[in-house]
Amino acid sequence: MKYLYTLLCLTFFTATTQAQEEAPKYGWKTQMVFSLGLTQASFSNWTKGGENSLAWQTTLNSRFTKDEANHNWDNKAKFTFGQSKVGDTGTRKTADEVKLETIFTLKRNLHLNPFVSATALTQFTSGYDYSGTTKTKVSQLLDPGDFTQSAGIGYSRSDEFKARLGATIKETYTRSFPGYADDPDTPAIEKTRIEGGITGVAELNRKVSENITYTSELVVFSNVKAFNEIDVNWENLFSAKVAKYINVTLAVDLVYDRDTINEWQFREVLSAGFTYNLF
Repeated sequence: MKYLYTLLCLTFFTATTQAQEEAPKYGWKTQMVFSLGLTQASFSNWTKGGENSLAWQTTLNSRFTKDEANHNWDNKAKFTFGQSKVGDTGTRKTADEVKLETIFTLKRNLHLNPFVSATALTQFTSGYDYSGTTKTKVSQLLDPGDFTQSAGIGYSRSDEFKARLGATIKETYTRSFPGYADDPDTPAIEKTRIEGGITGVAELNRKVSENITYTSELVVFSNVKAFNEIDVNWENLFSAKVAKYINVTLAVDLVYDRDTINEWQFREVLSAGFTYNLF
């Protein structure tokens, strides 16, 4: 009997310990990653041709998440800026993005839960079109500024894949460049455009191998006035860690927004550089 009592006590203690170890860890989780990529080429008396060049790009990704038993509050910020200089053409911007996003989710089900979210998107400095003989200014800080607010249902089975679908209000504000908000079907020039619609978002964060990760975010927006006119923003990033602080990344972005241009927009950036986890 004594041995049986001891065995029961040990079993209870072990089960209690495992339950405590497996209990979810609630509270704040923070992450901030800084990266810097640099490419440089210099020529002197090089008979095979070539021009001096310098290109750099820096990115700061941060995420602050508060997870509790009955809700989750996820906040993300992305700041990207890059420039290049080839020969005597002068310095030109190659990357410029400011993106802020906050998502509040109520935990009501194992995988499906209601959410509300807000997103802001703009850039740091002025953007130019170099296709003509002289450069033409086409954008600047908060011109345009894109803001969205959504409410709907989110799906999350793990940290690897998340998706959400919700009713959305999307605003585009401009000052000097109304082409981003103007309705070509009206005689007046509008500097503000407000749209109601449906937004679907899918996020994938997969560890392909020990040193290779793939992250993807697909955002699809459809205006309620024309469900066949769909805006698409698809961002993909492959990252390979080759040393403790050195990463090689491949970014591929696809954008379709017929209010801006009735063509698919494509951007690809391959870079190697310094990456550091601030916390």
